[in-house]
Amino acid sequence: MTRDVNIHAQERFGAAVNSGNFDEFDDVVAAGCVDHDPAPGQVPGPQGFKDLFTGLRSSFPDLHLEVEHLTATDDDVAFAYTVTATHQGPLMGHPPTGGTINVRGMQIGRFENGKLVERWGSSDQLGMLTQLGLAPQP
Repeated sequence: MTRDVNIHAQERFGAAVNSGNFDEFDDVVAAGCVDHDPAPGQVPGPQGFKDLFTGLRSSFPDLHLEVEHLTATDDDVAFAYTVTATHQGPLMGHPPTGGTINVRGMQIGRFENGKLVERWGSSDQLGMLTQLGLAPQP
């Protein structure tokens, strides 16, 4: 598939994250998609991303992902992003703090036939926990 088709699929994935319409993952994530940096217990494919983001949005109902920089080839889409949100639900056993987060991350996705088949990513999870007062200050 072409670079533009893959970028469009990645944009649809991001729009699903921001809107909470996770059924969109069925159209842009391959059934056997492997996340090389999965959340604990995350299953492969669209369901794994549905479960992950359902949990995140229950902790952060106003979660918003903003792509800061994106680059792509015919097979891969890589981007840097910022996530902002307010902690309004339980998170990893911690009650809501009401605190806000502003954390950065990066992701690389490999696509086949306009669907995500592999994902590698990293986000500032320690920064998130520190901003919420759930981790010691460095």
